[in-house]
Amino acid sequence: MADHKGCRMRTEGAGGRGLALACVLAVLPLAAAALLLWQGVGSAPASGAGAAREGASAGSGDGMTGWRLLLALAVIIAAARAAGALFSRFLGQPRVIGEMVAGIVLGPSVLGMLTPGLYHTLFPGPLLPHIEAVSQIGLALFMFLVGLEFGAARHEGQGRTGMAVGFVGVALPCALGIGLGCAMYRTLAPHGVEFVPFALFIGVAMSVTAFPVLARLLMERGLLQSRAGSLAVLGAAVADLVCWLLLALVVTLLRSSSPLGVVRTLALTALFLAGMLLLVRPLLRKALGRPERWLPDGGLLALVLVGVLLSAVATERIGVHLIFGAFLFGAVCPAGVPALDAVQDRMQEFTTSVLLPPFFAYVGLKTDLGLLADDAGLWLWAGATLFVAVAGKIVGCAAAAALMGVGRADALRVGTLMNCRGLTELVILTIGRELGVLSPSLFTVLVLVALAATVMTAPLLDVLDRRTADAALLSIHH
Repeated sequence: MADHKGCRMRTEGAGGRGLALACVLAVLPLAAAALLLWQGVGSAPASGAGAAREGASAGSGDGMTGWRLLLALAVIIAAARAAGALFSRFLGQPRVIGEMVAGIVLGPSVLGMLTPGLYHTLFPGPLLPHIEAVSQIGLALFMFLVGLEFGAARHEGQGRTGMAVGFVGVALPCALGIGLGCAMYRTLAPHGVEFVPFALFIGVAMSVTAFPVLARLLMERGLLQSRAGSLAVLGAAVADLVCWLLLALVVTLLRSSSPLGVVRTLALTALFLAGMLLLVRPLLRKALGRPERWLPDGGLLALVLVGVLLSAVATERIGVHLIFGAFLFGAVCPAGVPALDAVQDRMQEFTTSVLLPPFFAYVGLKTDLGLLADDAGLWLWAGATLFVAVAGKIVGCAAAAALMGVGRADALRVGTLMNCRGLTELVILTIGRELGVLSPSLFTVLVLVALAATVMTAPLLDVLDRRTADAALLSIHH
């Protein structure tokens, strides 16, 4: 008993020292990044630098008939489902990876190159705004589901260690990404985009962990209740929250034309957040406590849908992206309510199987690998970006976990799991594409990096598992 108590005291002491070191590890790279941002204020991209913008968008859709949209959606959903099953069954990857790849296959990079006639028949220019509208609805509902999972995970995990993993898992990759943005700015930044939002956006893009994809990967591998799994879930929840806040700042800087406009947007965002926490959350808790009284005849699903859409509209009108409102509405919903769990189950399959594939297709339609075909420099940038993204996440998160007393094998697992980017990364890149902070070529580079970093998660875990098993056998023989 005394030995156990002494061991616990030593562990807590190591955890305290590790937390201090983790804080230093988080602050130092961010200080270096702040210095880079300060030095870069006022600089501008070279004249004519960056890839050329796409031409004027296709027509508004006048004359397009409903059956063309229905046909396109049917093809998108079927392709996503088939690719998801293929990647899950034969390649050991999460289903979402196959759906992401299906979106690129349906775009100009594969279908448009192999059969341009079929490609333009299925996805003519005037149809793209309609596909985008469907994808925005799916994106809002998906971010609500992410918010629900985030809310349920807030009180789980291993406290200070998970928090340290999350913060360092943003600080180090973000700092490295800002440094990468400094190197990219003069050659890859679209003309007219200022240095600070561009470099900050690259930093955020390097810092993302796909919380929902990570949770499903852990469930499929039976690791959700393991130490590494619980630390990764809590770390990913913290990291994603910080990334969303940073992204909101970037969007505000890009959309506001004056410092006063930035202050106004931030003030309205803070007011909206306070309203969600102080007004909406208590009302939801009261309504969901006795849903049969306040919401008869299955009105809970309608309430949730209305709340998600109105929250998305509110943040869009404030000046930040609609995903923030949808995410926040899910995050303020009370956890552990059976009626809400039932609504979540009903929405999950329809959202992921029907409404999200159009988002993947929309990303794929904007991703053109042909832009990289004749430019070896872009492939070099892709390799450098992949190295920065993977090294920043794995090294930062593994180091933070190790400093908090986690064993080497589990610390490496935590770092590997936190490198899973998936759909969340595509959401952020699409926002950057819409805001004009990413050129078409840089958008394509970052999409490829997101796919590569996500695909390598499962194989790296297999390697770590084999090494752990071999080490255990070796110790037994000795």
